[in-house]
Amino acid sequence: MAENTKKWAEIGRRYRTYIRLEKGLADNTVEAYMRDLAQFAHFVLRQWDVAPRKVEREMVERYLEWLYERGRDKSSQARQLSGVRSFFNFMLLEERIDASPAEFVSAPKAGRKLPDVLTVEEIDRIIAAVDTSTTKGLRDSAMLELLYSCGLRVSELTGLRLQDLFFGEGCLRVVGKGDKQRLVPVSARARDRVGRYLEVRPNASTACDILFLNNRGGRLTRVMVFTLLRQAAVRAGIDKRLSPHTFRHSFATHLVEGGASIRQVQEMLGHESILTTEIYTHLDRDHLRRAVEEHLPVD
Repeated sequence: MAENTKKWAEIGRRYRTYIRLEKGLADNTVEAYMRDLAQFAHFVLRQWDVAPRKVEREMVERYLEWLYERGRDKSSQARQLSGVRSFFNFMLLEERIDASPAEFVSAPKAGRKLPDVLTVEEIDRIIAAVDTSTTKGLRDSAMLELLYSCGLRVSELTGLRLQDLFFGEGCLRVVGKGDKQRLVPVSARARDRVGRYLEVRPNASTACDILFLNNRGGRLTRVMVFTLLRQAAVRAGIDKRLSPHTFRHSFATHLVEGGASIRQVQEMLGHESILTTEIYTHLDRDHLRRAVEEHLPVD
C-alpha cells in the first residue's frame, strides 16, 4: 500500500497546484477539494490498494454508495463526485489516463444502491441490433456478448489477446486489476460470435495480438466501446442510461437471481475484496426470501 499511497500523494500535490494557480480557486475552496480527494484516495487504497491511474468506474460508484451508507445527503454526494471528476479531468490533461472513470457516474438516489439493470431480453435485443453483415458488426456483436456473458470490465474486454482464448476448454483468461489473472467460463453463443469475428478479423501487425481491433489495427478505447453500445441500444429501442458497466452489473444481478452465491459472483467478477461484491447481498436475500415463500408457503 505504501507505494500506491506515495503515488496518490505525488499527483495530489500537482493537482493542488493546478486548481490553485491554473483554475484560480480560493484557498478555502482548494482545501475543501483536497480534503475530499484525500478521503476518496483513502477509501480506494483501503478497498483496492491501486494507484490513481488504475481507478475504475465501479470504484467511484462504490465510493458514492459508501457515502450514502454513512448518511451523506445528495448535495454532499454531488459535491464529492464533482471533486473526483475534477481530479480525473486533471489526470486527463496530464495524459496519465485515457478516459475518466468518473465521466459517466451519477450520484446515487436515496434508497437506491444499484445502477440500472437490463433484463436478459433487453440485452439480447441490444446485441441483436448490431448489423453483422460487416466486419465491424461481427466484432461489435462478439464484444457485447463477451462483455455481458463473462461480466468483464471494459478495460478487460479491450485488453483481451488472442492467446487468452481457451475455447477448447470453454473458458477465457482475463487479466484484471493489478495484472491478476482469472479464468472465466464462456458460453457457446459467445464462442460462436467470437469465432465468426476471427474468420474476418483484419491482419494486424505481427506485434499486435489484441483480439478486438479498431479500424487502424490497434486497441479499442473505452469511449469506442461506450459509443458502440449506446448506438446498438438506440437501434434496439432501449431508452436507458447505459454504459459498458451496465452489462457487468446486469450479469452479476442475473447470477445472484439465478442462485449464485456472493462468493461465486466475487470470483466471476474478479473482485479482490468481498466488500465490493456486497452491493449484491440484498439481491441474495431477496432470492432466498422468494425461494422460502415458494417452497415453504405460509398459510
